Amino acid sequence: MGQSETGKRCHKPNGARQIYEALKAQIEDGVYRPRDQLPSTRALAAEFGVSRTTITAAYEQLLAEGFIETRQGRRACVAPALRSGSLSQAGGKRAPRTARLSAFGRRLFELSGPPIATEPLRIDFRYGDVATADFPSLAWRRALTKVLTTPGPRSLRYQDPQGSMELRTALQAYPWRARSLRCGVDQIIVVNGSQQGLDLCSRILLDPGDRFVIETPCYWAARHVFESAGATPQFVPVDEEGLQTQALKDVKKARLCYVTPSHQFPLGHVLSAQRRAQLLQWADKVGAYVIEDDYDGEYRYDIGPIQPLHVLDEAAHVIYLGTLSKTLSPLLRLGYVVVPPELIHAFRTAKRLTDRHSPALEQAALANFLHSGAYERHVRKLRRKNAQRRSALLEAFVEHFGDAIEVQGSEAGLHVVAWFKKLDAAQEDATARNARHRGVGIYPVSGLYENGPGSAKRRAGFVFGYAALEAREIRHGVDRLASALRAR
Repeated sequence: MGQSETGKRCHKPNGARQIYEALKAQIEDGVYRPRDQLPSTRALAAEFGVSRTTITAAYEQLLAEGFIETRQGRRACVAPALRSGSLSQAGGKRAPRTARLSAFGRRLFELSGPPIATEPLRIDFRYGDVATADFPSLAWRRALTKVLTTPGPRSLRYQDPQGSMELRTALQAYPWRARSLRCGVDQIIVVNGSQQGLDLCSRILLDPGDRFVIETPCYWAARHVFESAGATPQFVPVDEEGLQTQALKDVKKARLCYVTPSHQFPLGHVLSAQRRAQLLQWADKVGAYVIEDDYDGEYRYDIGPIQPLHVLDEAAHVIYLGTLSKTLSPLLRLGYVVVPPELIHAFRTAKRLTDRHSPALEQAALANFLHSGAYERHVRKLRRKNAQRRSALLEAFVEHFGDAIEVQGSEAGLHVVAWFKKLDAAQEDATARNARHRGVGIYPVSGLYENGPGSAKRRAGFVFGYAALEAREIRHGVDRLASALRAR
């Protein structure tokens, strides 16, 4: 092949990387076939107006990646093993391969959560979000600065997978002050959010074919993480007293039970004292662990926070999940698990194999934040602000819908469920799409039930999160939603 053709093909590159890319493209496209000789370094240097050193560097990169072969005293040639055009096909011309997945990977294909919105929404009532403006930026910055400027030995080694002793000591003290929860420092595992805590529970406690008990409706990501382990759900309905524990008498074999007793997700009920005792008695009888997800226990607007299951004398088999996502930010990915003594080693080892440990700098800053009292002051402030947001939402519901809707779960937490009496569950998805066209995000509740959409057949319900919105945005969002419903 002539030099002029090479130069035309390469558009006169003048750097080693450019020349390497140009020659590689010619090899991939079959312009140079296996065993074809490439131009000499002297010839290419003269054509491109660069030094022979530049050409040599490009050839050395091609040689290192196996595209060419060189012999002393001879020009470089294309490696004989390369098939003409085979590499260029990898860029998208070849038919996609079928993924060869493990049983776990195949199960993941069968699981799906609520859709992730791709279009911009003016008002989004997505539950689980918190307001950016609520993050205590100055106090958090001071905590980080103190960590970074405090004299003392620092190590860039891997840290304790269980979490820093300083943070675990602070976490031991805070739940005791706020929720009367007593535990040893060694029982605390620092995790990257409560979702990692759930994942560790599924890996440690469940085998394929096992059964687990879960509420219906329930937190979809908890259900899916246990199903991904190959376990089968045993659904137990909830009512105004929480999990209907009388149904547990028919559940003889289960490895764990996942509950949200202080604020049932999504309906908001509190598990009654009698049913708490019945649940723990059942767990002790069948040898199951109870996973208590206290995802938003700091937010109670009518009375003080509900004491967790973990404080009861019978709670030897309770695994307590706590998170900072609802009080600080989900972006920090910090939470903690309080495990029974017999599970400490298993959780510590599983955490180490998963990601070695949670971020050390954020752990140190959070420990400082807790020790200084800044965290509890921040929570008290947030509780007042979210009570105002809740009031704005409830008032807007009354103004626009009156008694046409019924609201559940408004006594606590950061979301409510609104049941629309004039719509049935089959209309939920269409109503949500109609609202999105108006720039408002609302989220059907049917997907949180045992059989997904269509399982709550009586009426349509939607989960409204309000912690990420200001009062004026909440009122505007409900107004736009009402307009969308009138235009159906």
